[in-house]
Amino acid sequence: MISVQEAFSILQANLPVLPQTEYSLFQARKHILAQSLVSQINMPPFRQSAMDGYALCLHDALQYEIIGEVKAGDSHRVELLPGQAVKIFTGAAVPDTAQAVIQIEKVTANGTQLLLDEPVESETNVRPIGEQISTGDLALEKGKVLNAAAIGFLAGLGFTKVSVYQKPKVGIVVTGNELSKPGTPLEYGKVYESNGIMLQSALIDSYYNAVTLYEVNDDFENTKNKLQEALANNDVVLVSGGISVGDYDFVARALKELEVETLFYKVNQKPGKPLFAGKLNDKMVFALPGNPAACLTCFYVYVLPTLAILSGAEANYQQAVLLPIAHDYEVRNTRSQFLKANVTNGEAEILTHQNSSMLNSFSVANGLVYVPDGNYELKKGDKVEVYLL
Repeated sequence: MISVQEAFSILQANLPVLPQTEYSLFQARKHILAQSLVSQINMPPFRQSAMDGYALCLHDALQYEIIGEVKAGDSHRVELLPGQAVKIFTGAAVPDTAQAVIQIEKVTANGTQLLLDEPVESETNVRPIGEQISTGDLALEKGKVLNAAAIGFLAGLGFTKVSVYQKPKVGIVVTGNELSKPGTPLEYGKVYESNGIMLQSALIDSYYNAVTLYEVNDDFENTKNKLQEALANNDVVLVSGGISVGDYDFVARALKELEVETLFYKVNQKPGKPLFAGKLNDKMVFALPGNPAACLTCFYVYVLPTLAILSGAEANYQQAVLLPIAHDYEVRNTRSQFLKANVTNGEAEILTHQNSSMLNSFSVANGLVYVPDGNYELKKGDKVEVYLL
C-alpha cells in the first residue's frame, strides 16, 4: 500500500501525451490551445467611433454643418472640411478628416445645423487603429483555455480554426450484480446503481463530453469483454467497483489478462483505499471503489487532474489550497483522510456523514479537506489543505 503522495508521483510519471487536433472555434470551446496565435490584423482595423454622436472636423466655433451619416458597417468614405460633421454610430468608421466624436447627448441638432454644448478635444471618443491588438502581436498564448471570451476574441480577428489539445475520451465500466437501475422495483439485497450517472455528470460538469457508459454483470468473460471494448474505444477507462478481493470481483483478473500494467493498487487513504491505477500503452485505467462517496472522492483527487493534464493543462496533482479550518477537529486515523467539507467565507467546515458509502453530505460539499494520518488535534484557524470542488 502506498501513500497519497506516492500515488501522485507515479501517475505524474506515467501519463501519455494526447495528440493535437484542429477544431473550428465553436468545437474548440473549453479546449486548451496547442499553439500560440499571432494576430493577422489590427483591431480595430480602422479608427472607430466609441459613441453614437457626430464625427467632427474641428474648427474654432461650436456650430457645425451636418453633411451626412456613417453607420456601423458602412464602407463609403466621407471627406469633411473644417466645421463639417457627420452623424455617426457606435462601431462605425470615423472619417480620416474627422478628429473627434461628440456624443449625441451633448449637442443640439436642427436640420443640417449642429450646436455643441462644449468644445471637444481631438481624438475624443475615437478608438485608434490597433487599440486592442496590432498586426503581428501575440493574440493568445499556447496553454490558454478557450472560454467564450477567447473564442469571441479570435473570431473578431478572423480566425475560424485553431489547434488544440485533444480531450480524452472516457469510458465508464459499471460492475456489480447487486445493482438495479433507478426506476425499477428494488429487490431485497439490491441497491440502485448511482456511480455511473454520477461519474458521467462529474465529467460533463468539467467539460469532458466524450463519455461512454458500459454496464457489466459480475461474470468474468462479460467483464473482460466490456473492459476490452472500453479500452479499444477510449483514452481513459474508469471502472466502478469489482476491484476488491471478493470471489465475484473479476476486474483485477480481467485487467491482468488484458495486459494492463499495474501502476499501483491500494492507497493509504480514507475513503478510497482499494484504488487501482493502470496503463495499457497510451491508455489510462482507474478502478474506483464501489462505495459512492469513495468513488467520487477518488475521481476528484486522481482522475480529474489526470484528465486535465492529458488535455494539455499545466496542472498537477497538488491542487489543494490552504484554508483555515472553521472549528476544532480531532484526527485519530492510521490512514490519510479526504473529508467532505463546506467552504464558506474562506473557512473550511468539515461535514458530518463521512462514511464512504454516503453521498448525502457530498451533495452539499464544495471541498475536500485532506488530513494526513496520525493522532493529533486541529484547532480552529489552523491551515488545512482543501481540494475545491
